[in-house]
Amino acid sequence: MDFSKYRIPRSTRQRENIEWSVSYCYNAPDKSSSRVLLIGDSIVKASQQWVREQLRTDANISFWATSKCVSDADYLRELDFITDGGPFSLIFFNNGIHARTSDPSEWRSAYAGAVRFLQDKLPGVPLILMLSTPSRSEKITDTIFTMNKWVIDFARQNGLPVLDWFSPVAVLDKTAWVDDFHFRPDVFEMLGLLISGEVRKRISSGGLEQKSTLTGPDGILK
Repeated sequence: MDFSKYRIPRSTRQRENIEWSVSYCYNAPDKSSSRVLLIGDSIVKASQQWVREQLRTDANISFWATSKCVSDADYLRELDFITDGGPFSLIFFNNGIHARTSDPSEWRSAYAGAVRFLQDKLPGVPLILMLSTPSRSEKITDTIFTMNKWVIDFARQNGLPVLDWFSPVAVLDKTAWVDDFHFRPDVFEMLGLLISGEVRKRISSGGLEQKSTLTGPDGILK
């Protein structure tokens, strides 16, 4: 499958000073149990540990967190690699906070292309679009709100479910944030619960054993 066919023809996206990409595949040898793929940014990266704990006996977790906007020329190249690591039972997809400075029309077109890519490469795997979380900055939050509104409309037009990560955080006071984008651990735990709740609606499992490893970048992963 040629991922380049899903790219937008031209992108004016300027990369950030530090671009990064992190992926983990827990219980990697297990190809028979349910596996959930989380795609997003640092909010997904911080939440996935809670999702994994909440679904410890129900589903394996893989995640890819990146600073790349979907309109970046390399985004689909990396997404293609990550999605080779299946099989997957369910996918959560988010892209927004790092796209807030991108050209809106390019971002919308690239977002739609990434969704089509996921649907075409992984037919039959349920896909849930996740709204981006608000910022401590009201100005940034206004931009994120506009982007989320488009995602909701896009999801409705394409018959896709949406997981609202915006509203539950928007009602919290400013102490929920530790900087303009990131939260206290209990807020990330709440976001993880929203994901695990959606997983349990769609996946019936149990009795799965999570195995640790001595050689991971964080030492023993239990």
